[in-house]
Amino acid sequence: MSTPVIESRLPSVGTTIFTVMSALAQETGAINLGQGFPDFDGDPALVEHVAQAMREGLNQYPPMAGVPQLRERIAAKIEALYGKQYDPGSEITVTAGATQAIITAVLCAVHPGDEVIVLEPCYDSYAPNIELAGGRIVRVPLTPRTFRPDFARIAAAITPRTRMMIINSPHNPSATVWTRAEMEQLAALLAPTDVLLIADEVYEHMVYDGRPHVSAASLPALAERAFVVSSFGKTYHVTGWKVGYVAAPAALTAEFRKVHQFNVFTVNTPAQHGLARYMADPRPHLELPAFYQRKRDLFRAGLETTRLVPLQSEGSYFQVVDYAGVSDLAEADFCQWLTREIGVAAIPLAAFYEGGFEQRLARLCFAKRDETLQAALARLKKL
Repeated sequence: MSTPVIESRLPSVGTTIFTVMSALAQETGAINLGQGFPDFDGDPALVEHVAQAMREGLNQYPPMAGVPQLRERIAAKIEALYGKQYDPGSEITVTAGATQAIITAVLCAVHPGDEVIVLEPCYDSYAPNIELAGGRIVRVPLTPRTFRPDFARIAAAITPRTRMMIINSPHNPSATVWTRAEMEQLAALLAPTDVLLIADEVYEHMVYDGRPHVSAASLPALAERAFVVSSFGKTYHVTGWKVGYVAAPAALTAEFRKVHQFNVFTVNTPAQHGLARYMADPRPHLELPAFYQRKRDLFRAGLETTRLVPLQSEGSYFQVVDYAGVSDLAEADFCQWLTREIGVAAIPLAAFYEGGFEQRLARLCFAKRDETLQAALARLKKL
């Protein structure tokens, strides 16, 4: 007997560039500035809160939508920061990370043949999520190199079949942050439509130089149509815990939870209780911009002594660099060369575009210990 052949639901999907580059970094002993996670620990107090919840016996299934106290803390945080009141019972859902939140939002709303607008370059899960729902991906490029939204092109992409749009600010991979004027322009553009919005805001607390994070929740015209997604893993340096949340109007949340209850049901109980207790003090997320801006500034100052040219980094924990003064190689080839020969792993920006788009740009992650960044910079100075 032979194993039956599966007709792939995602025939064009292979191993992600993040997996490839991380494996190459490990194989070569390179410093991995490619994959976007910290190489330092989260707050021991947060870990202790989770451990205490375990010791208290909080180890069985929590409510499907999430531990009530955690949803209350999330709602309070959103109101304090963005002025939007969400009902914790009917409008906040705790998810198994932001990735699960995004696919659940897509699956609950997108039907076969519906169009979903994504802005390239974009995070690699968006397109496969849309494909799994049977939707049609409509790709609109952000302005090359500045990565600002091109509203004329976005407007031209909207049709009667458009069901949803996905935006991401602060943006991965480009590290740009949408301004209030841009968010208001988006609200005006969508106002006469029934287009839903996924606002991927996982880097909401990583904004620099006094810029505000303008959440979709802060604009009523966007909040009424939006699934607003965030990530505790990104905010509290515990990406492996895979806990996030979605805030959305009650009618949208009801549909979201129909899918959520069958693709994950609920999320790790002691982690939820620990996060709820930790959130009683808002300082960890309020202090995060200063924490990461210091790392960004340290890293950018070091890059200025290399032949790499750093582009603007307004938010997230990424830094895009122009390597045109170093090499004529295509982006993927350059990142492989940089990993093998210089000992620093990076991600080609072309990987965030369908079919690639060569600009001689690479993405580096500065969510690392200072000594890791200094060691990487010492190697990059050899370019």
